[in-house]
Amino acid sequence: MSVPSVLAVYAHPDDESLVAGGVLARYAAAGARTAVVTATWAPDSPRAAELADALRILGAGEPRMLGYADLRVPESAPGRPRFRDAPLDETVGRVVAHIRSFRPDVVLSHDAYGSSGHPDHVHTHRVALLAAHEAGLGGLHPQAGPPWQPRALYLSAHPRAASGELSALLAGAGKRLYTVPDRLIAAAVDVRPWLDRKWAAVLAHRSEAGRHPSLPSLLAGLPSAARERIIGTEWFLRHGLRAGADGFSGPSGGGPG
Repeated sequence: MSVPSVLAVYAHPDDESLVAGGVLARYAAAGARTAVVTATWAPDSPRAAELADALRILGAGEPRMLGYADLRVPESAPGRPRFRDAPLDETVGRVVAHIRSFRPDVVLSHDAYGSSGHPDHVHTHRVALLAAHEAGLGGLHPQAGPPWQPRALYLSAHPRAASGELSALLAGAGKRLYTVPDRLIAAAVDVRPWLDRKWAAVLAHRSEAGRHPSLPSLLAGLPSAARERIIGTEWFLRHGLRAGADGFSGPSGGGPG
């Protein structure tokens, strides 16, 4: 069975490594084409260079940055609108263009909570959801290239039963983790064989790893066994986009689908 190609669409540099770095590394190692679209930060910013380092570690190619400003860091893209303030049709169309040019089998993004409730994460979910559907409709976004319909959209999420340690870690820093009912999880991917690569990619985002209380800095302060328990599995919700099509393996988290 062929290994599905994967295009990830996340809000900020480091999101891809934290919630999908293991999947990206795993599928790249299996010979799949993988790539990442990042909604915020300018391509000439320091965090863009860090993103490039992280993607090299994960085998996910060069950064594909939309270049909008981070909601909470206007200097992230001087002279550019905040991602949430840009016209929706514009942002969806730009992601559609990446989907149509890359032609992935599977698209990854944030769930509707954005895990932490960060407005950029939530908005990226909405944009990716629309783009994944509209990419297959030739009458929409004709300037974005020939239509292409991915098989499925997988959304990074945290099941309630497996989120205790991460919830406590974030609560200690005054943050909240939004969880989903366990029954909604469609894929639980064991990424421990690729954990060294995933963690190296997280640490490549040096600005975040050195900024307390960012999640990378909080994770860096844990014993390695505790860190492995928190980031050694990646969970996803699933939206089918092609009738009868498959994507990742099911809740047991087996090999590439």
